[in-house]
Amino acid sequence: MEHRLVRAVEEALGWDGPAPLETEFARGSISDRQVVERLLTPSRLLDMVMRRSLANPQFRLFKGGEEMHPDAYLNRQVTPRGQAIPMADMRRVGSLLREGATLVLDQSNVFDPTMEVACRAMQWWSREHVQANVYLTTNDASGFDLHWDDHDVLIMQLAGEKQWEVRGASRPVPMFRDAERNNTPSEEIVWTGTMRAGDVMHIPRGYWHAATRVGHGSGHSTHVTFGFAKRTAVSWLTWLADWSRQEEVFRHDLDRWASPDEQQDQRLALTAAASQLIDARDPAEFLRLREQEAPPGRHVPFLDIFGPLEAVACVSEFPPVITKDGGTVVVAAAGKKLTFAAKALPGLRLLLSGHPVRLDEAARLVGAEAEVLAKILVEEELCASVTHELFSGYTGLAMSAGS
Repeated sequence: MEHRLVRAVEEALGWDGPAPLETEFARGSISDRQVVERLLTPSRLLDMVMRRSLANPQFRLFKGGEEMHPDAYLNRQVTPRGQAIPMADMRRVGSLLREGATLVLDQSNVFDPTMEVACRAMQWWSREHVQANVYLTTNDASGFDLHWDDHDVLIMQLAGEKQWEVRGASRPVPMFRDAERNNTPSEEIVWTGTMRAGDVMHIPRGYWHAATRVGHGSGHSTHVTFGFAKRTAVSWLTWLADWSRQEEVFRHDLDRWASPDEQQDQRLALTAAASQLIDARDPAEFLRLREQEAPPGRHVPFLDIFGPLEAVACVSEFPPVITKDGGTVVVAAAGKKLTFAAKALPGLRLLLSGHPVRLDEAARLVGAEAEVLAKILVEEELCASVTHELFSGYTGLAMSAGS
């Protein structure tokens, strides 16, 4: 999927692909400012908040560095049937923002098609699950105190400016569930400075950081944090534990009442079986199967009662694997393997490109069978019908296939 955001981030950071994720701090500025403005504006963020039922902790407000009680900015709208629906109280939200506060909306990609498409592009690029959290800070409000994240982040300043401090890690690659606490900040200052609209920064997992507008006076800051939940060796071992259930030796109880010799025999049998399991299923297989078995992204179901299928886009979480094998083509994605005749290869590459594809244009490019292929891919949920709302997420950021 060719996406202007991915290209802009690589150019700004001087990267040639996603390999530097986790390994190095980097910062730069995006020259293509249309990408920044197109992603999200403060007014679009507030509109998103207004029109949806939101609840803490996905939607939070902070004042004076402290998280506010949800009652300070949420109310429950009661329907005629007495159902209480949590909604943002926009008068209170507006008042708090005028005074100076920080608004946080986690997983904005769940609500906004532009963020959805951007996250999918980031996922196809990095081969990791990505979510987009948005932060709006007004006037002299402080942000979060010095802290570290258990995942890698790409931070993009969308509007206004904010002061940052980034420090190195005090524990190598710390985890959310870890063997020991990681509560003491590093004294190594990696960077301090002001992020302005168009600036982008990569902070590896475990690096301490803080952001604030204290001392900046009136104004605002809006930035989006793309979080990359990369897999670790612990993830691989957890996956192996699931596979171990296939072997009888692992399903037996651990015999605490056996003789020492019998306990030793069991330990040796388990050690040998574990070694065989590790040899049989290496980390590369774990990563490959994780991508292919990930369920498709959320999408609007296609119902032909609303009209014919006119355009589609691939909605698998990761790029489909397309393999030509003699007279057939196998597509692996979204937990499925589909087999097609070899002549379908050009159509499959087009329809599964990650770009929105109009079927009339696809027929012109690869032949009339494109419509048949599209219907199969939609039925199998590798593709989804491109609604007006979904298409808006691609506009100006990802070109239509064949253009």
